[in-house]
Amino acid sequence: MIPDIHGKCNLDFWGANVYNGENFIGQFVTILSVNKTRDLRWALCAHFLLGVVLNCAQFLFWRNTMSKNTRFLTHAAVIAALYAVLTHLQNVLLPGSATWAIQMRLSEALCVLAFFTPAAIPGLTVGCLVFNITYAAALPLDFLVGSLATLLAAGSMWLTRHVTVKGYPLLGMAMPALFNALLVGWELTAYIGGGFFLNALYVALGELAVLLTFGTALYYAVKKRHLDTTVFGA
Repeated sequence: MIPDIHGKCNLDFWGANVYNGENFIGQFVTILSVNKTRDLRWALCAHFLLGVVLNCAQFLFWRNTMSKNTRFLTHAAVIAALYAVLTHLQNVLLPGSATWAIQMRLSEALCVLAFFTPAAIPGLTVGCLVFNITYAAALPLDFLVGSLATLLAAGSMWLTRHVTVKGYPLLGMAMPALFNALLVGWELTAYIGGGFFLNALYVALGELAVLLTFGTALYYAVKKRHLDTTVFGA
């Protein structure tokens, strides 16, 4: 519950509970706005999830007859939709966990797909862009800075995919932490304040935590099930 500066209004954004003893119309409009925002989040999740299902179905039924360009676009579209919907779902279920300074954006684990297909580069970038544009609390430059960091990280992961330590792409795994720390760390410093190095450290820790756990698990799952060859043709 958040009191306003006059102490007359309490607002719970998730429960949509508003009390205002002097403005009943304002109270009603606020409740509608909060519910509309919540419904919009679920609608966005449903929309992107539907896109994932349709693209997966298209790929499964017609993958043998797909041209190389169509396969590339299908992979990119599925990855973009997955990134956007997973990030929105996380923000709905665990508010703020995907957007704090030390953010544990679980969808960042999908970055490991850039080791297997170049389609992950535009896919991850567009997915990040879509989330940042549709997330109401995003910083003004999130759509540019966050998407650029994702683009550079995914591109670097594809370029370093053969640089491994005992079969593990350790250097590539560090790319999202590096680029997000530099770019998002700068953005946080510019808009929120605090020291750049501290902000960069927070961002890097969150990225590394996701990539070295969920990302690593996804990487080995793809390799173990040979999806790198059967699906991505790597």
